[in-house]
Amino acid sequence: MSMRRAIVAAATAVVVVSLLLTTACASSPSGGTAPPVNGIGPVTFAVGSDDAGFFATLIQPWNEAHPNQRVTLILLPEAENGQLAQLSANLQAGSSLYDVIAMDVIWTAEFAAAGWIIPLESSLFPLGDFLRPAVDTAVYNGRLWAVPYYSNAEVLYYRKDILARAHTLPPVTWAQLARQAETVAPRYGLQGYAGQLAPYEGLTVNFADAIQSAGGSILSPAGTVTVDSPQARQGLDFLIDGLRRGWIAKSSLTDEEESSWGEFESGRLLFLNNWPFIYSQASQPGPVNKVYGKVGVVPLPGLDGPGSSSLGGANLAVSAFSKHQATAIAFIQYLTSLPAEREMLTDSGFPPVWTSLYSDPAMDRLFPYLPVVKRAILAAQPRPSIVGYDQASLAISSAVYQALTGRKSAREALGELQRQLSQIIRDG
Repeated sequence: MSMRRAIVAAATAVVVVSLLLTTACASSPSGGTAPPVNGIGPVTFAVGSDDAGFFATLIQPWNEAHPNQRVTLILLPEAENGQLAQLSANLQAGSSLYDVIAMDVIWTAEFAAAGWIIPLESSLFPLGDFLRPAVDTAVYNGRLWAVPYYSNAEVLYYRKDILARAHTLPPVTWAQLARQAETVAPRYGLQGYAGQLAPYEGLTVNFADAIQSAGGSILSPAGTVTVDSPQARQGLDFLIDGLRRGWIAKSSLTDEEESSWGEFESGRLLFLNNWPFIYSQASQPGPVNKVYGKVGVVPLPGLDGPGSSSLGGANLAVSAFSKHQATAIAFIQYLTSLPAEREMLTDSGFPPVWTSLYSDPAMDRLFPYLPVVKRAILAAQPRPSIVGYDQASLAISSAVYQALTGRKSAREALGELQRQLSQIIRDG
C-alpha cells in the first residue's frame, strides 16, 4: 500500500472511533462551551507558523477523506513564547477558536491545571509503541492530557573530517570535549564549541543539559527544588570555565538555535550542541553550506561519560472549549498513526515517537543519525513539569546568564535561583 493510501486508510478508520467518543468528550473540564452531542464536525489545528508547510501537506489526505470534518490550520507565532502568549489569551477567555493544539512538551502541566485541555483515554492511542520519555511528557497528575507527536533531545554535532585528520574519536566526556575544542580546533582555524547561551529558553535547556550531565537536577522527582547543589555548580562551572578559557565561542552568549547553526554551517566551528533538525539542514548541499558531507553526530558528552539532554518535542491536545472534540481526537489518532509518523519523519526530519521507526532500515538509510537520537531521547530528562513553567524558565535563564557573564558567581546565582524557583512553585 502506498504511503498516501495508508494514511487515508488510517484516517477513514479513526472516524469509526470518533463516533464512539461522544460520551468521553462530553466530560471535559468546566469553563468552556459545552460541545454538541456528537462532537463531530470541522476542526482547527493551531501550530507554529514555521511548521505550516509541512502540516498543510499532511492534513490534505484527511480533508479529502473527511469533507464534513475538514481541518483548518491556524498559524501561531514562530517563537514559542509568542505561541504560548497567544494560546493563553484565547484559552483564558474560553474561546472555541482552537480544537487541536500543538503544544511544547513543557506546557502540559500548565494547560491541564488551568482546565484548557481535556483528559484523554489512554486506551485510544498506541502509547505502548511510543518512546516512554515522550509519553511521560503528556502525563500530569497521573492522567493523560495530550498525545506525543514528535520527540527531541539535543546532540553534539562535529566535523568528522577534522577529527579524522587529527586521528581523534569524537568526545564522550567533558574533558575530551574541552581538550579537542582547545587543541584540535585552532590547529585547523576553527573555534571550538558553541551552544545556545543567550538569555532565553535555549539557555535554560543548555544549563539543564550541563547539570544533568554532572548528575544534578533542577527539581527532584518529588518536585523539590534541587538546583543549588554541588552537581549543579559543577555543571554551571563547566560552562563558565569554557567561556573563560575560550574553547566555548563567545558568540554563544548571543546565539539561539538558528544563529549557532549558521556558525557551524559556515565552517567556523568544530562542535555544536543543537537539536536533531540541524542534521537535515546539514545534509542539504548549497553555496552557504560549507560542512555538507562532513558532519557527524554523537550524544552529548558528560562529566564521566555520555551526558543527558533536556527532553523536547511536541504533544497534541484537545481544547476544553472545542465544539467538535470527537473529531479532534480522531484527527490526533490520524496524526500519530504509524504511517503519518513515517511521513512526518520523511518530510520534516522530526524525531518520531514510534519506537519501531528507529529500527526501520529504510528510515535509517535516509536518516543515519536516528540511532544516536534515540539514545539521546532515552537518556534525556524532562524540564521541570510545573505550573508557571514560562516564569521558571525566565528565572533560570536570567540567573545563569548573570553567572556566564561574570556578574555573579555560580554559587550566588544558584542560591538565588533556588529561592526564586521555590517561590514560583509555592505561588503556582
